[in-house]
Amino acid sequence: MASAASLSDRRMSIGRVFNRAFAALGAHAVTMFGIAFLFSALPIALLNLSQAGSGPTRDYITNASVMGGIYLASFVLTQLAQGGLVRATIAHSDHRTVSFGACVATGARYALPLLALGILLGLGLMLGFAFFIVPGILLYLAWAVAVPALVIERTGIFEAFGRSRFLTRGARWNVFGIGLVMLVLYYVLIAAVGIVTVAVTGLPVAGAGVAAFGTLSSVLTALSTTVSTAVVAAIQTSLYVELRDWKDGPQVDQLSDIFA
Repeated sequence: MASAASLSDRRMSIGRVFNRAFAALGAHAVTMFGIAFLFSALPIALLNLSQAGSGPTRDYITNASVMGGIYLASFVLTQLAQGGLVRATIAHSDHRTVSFGACVATGARYALPLLALGILLGLGLMLGFAFFIVPGILLYLAWAVAVPALVIERTGIFEAFGRSRFLTRGARWNVFGIGLVMLVLYYVLIAAVGIVTVAVTGLPVAGAGVAAFGTLSSVLTALSTTVSTAVVAAIQTSLYVELRDWKDGPQVDQLSDIFA
């Protein structure tokens, strides 16, 4: 644990967070965007297609069972993507190479714990936002690096929340700023999807126009989901590394042995 004096000699840098994240994305573009597409964007796209194809004549119980299974599979695969992307980002931070298969294996190992963590985090944030929004924001800032903490430090689910609270304490305005930038980037990406879709197909009116609009919108949404999933995971993991180095000091040797 770093002393108070050594902490005062270092500063938590937002610039380093983004530089580290985008450097990881550039160095492992095929792996990171490939994982984001296969295990996050593609399942969501298939889920949307399944919903569109479930007509009103289908048996309600059968339809609900099928959709429930698809939802669960989609959620689990999304968590697999998160774990794999954390592995790729931390490997780059440690100046190591990592294979696509190794990242997928890490994601598979932590998919269920991450699913449980995601459910608890979502319920906590939903409850917090229900109480005049501010508590939800505070919880988000405190739990911002729970996912990489669970994967990298092999903590338990509840320990990951506590570790994130410790790491973010004293830097939550910085975490808020990073979250705000990510939110703006996300909405810019969503707006770009809408603008490009309308520019290419025009406004949907009827018949073929609606079909073309829906098809192009689905393709662009899958691409935007791929980009946003990879970027958010890289930034979140980079933030974890920055906060841990700030609180505990650089731990290069430990990072090298994490996934040995």
